[in-house]
Amino acid sequence: MNLQSMLAARIAADKPVRVGLIGAGKFGSMFLAQVPSIAGLDVAAISDLDPERAKAACRTVGWDADHISRTCFTEHGRDACIDERVEVVVEATGDAPAGIAHAIQAIEAGKHIILVNVEADALAGAWLARKARAAGVIYSMAYGDQPALIAEMVDWARSAGFSVIAAGKGTKYLPAYHAVTPDGVWEHYGLHLGGGEERRDESSDVQLLPRRHQVSDRDGGGRQCLRP
Repeated sequence: MNLQSMLAARIAADKPVRVGLIGAGKFGSMFLAQVPSIAGLDVAAISDLDPERAKAACRTVGWDADHISRTCFTEHGRDACIDERVEVVVEATGDAPAGIAHAIQAIEAGKHIILVNVEADALAGAWLARKARAAGVIYSMAYGDQPALIAEMVDWARSAGFSVIAAGKGTKYLPAYHAVTPDGVWEHYGLHLGGGEERRDESSDVQLLPRRHQVSDRDGGGRQCLRP
């Protein structure tokens, strides 16, 4: 039984999969863009720190006024987790502490939880999966996101009789990466092993730290720094 046939069964039973989305940013909007064209899927609630921005995101991706009016918008992620209409919570904030908190709330409310939040999964995914199994609900990464696709490829390879010795993908794959070895991989993130100091780009006077960090402010020397 494939996904389309399962959705068809939900339609025939007049029981669409009802979703609560937390986070209507980039990834959340990509999901919302598909919703109007997927029969058997309904978004009952959308939680975002700025509900009006979430409504604007819906309009931007093609939702009509009627569809928006039928959806509950709230600024608290917990509201989507405890909404009685919601069967599946999609967590797309990209914030690890928030994602973990929302996953716990969803599991404790008896809802399936789908994380579009690799940061939260990397930190507590194994524990959340065990907690979900104990509660009789599903914990999963989102299909289409890198972690889920990697897991699918590993499953396929093992099912086909191959021994998988390593699997993973971090960031965008550029042609220059073909020549990268473990000895030089850290240079792509502005780091030097053993030196204890970050590399500086003298031309722009920017101190480079790992890519996961965000630009925030300038240090005492006037340099723009990338901080956690």
